[in-house]
Amino acid sequence: MRQKTEILISHQELQVPFNYSAGPIAGKFLLALRDQQKILAIRCPKCKTVYLPPRATCGKCFSELSEWVELKGTGKIQSFTVVNYKEPIHPQTKGKLIVAVIKLDAADTGLTHLIGEASEKDLKVGAKVAPVFREYRQGNILDIKYFKPVK
Repeated sequence: MRQKTEILISHQELQVPFNYSAGPIAGKFLLALRDQQKILAIRCPKCKTVYLPPRATCGKCFSELSEWVELKGTGKIQSFTVVNYKEPIHPQTKGKLIVAVIKLDAADTGLTHLIGEASEKDLKVGAKVAPVFREYRQGNILDIKYFKPVK
């Protein structure tokens, strides 16, 4: 005669602490945001494309990138969207979340970030924006609290 087998299910939660290294390129970018409130991009020595956020290799000609460029911080909205729902991972809890792709002056690529001090009806593609830095910065992209419209 065959014996019945009971399936035992046990709930466990694992915590795996770890350290994450941003690496030398992103690390320099994030430290400049945190310590100097500066936005650094990186320029290709061969094709002159300016990347923001910075990266190690040119996406056009595959050259190694090492020429740092400080940007003013002002730029224009290339596109944006409004998020009308809340999630625990969202970086802000009040109001609608407006996310934009922003092409900073002198950069050739767009940076995705938050828009603040504006409502969706005040925004349009091509609107000029400038960064607002957090008072207490921690070395991540949210050291720029958001970009706000400027004239």
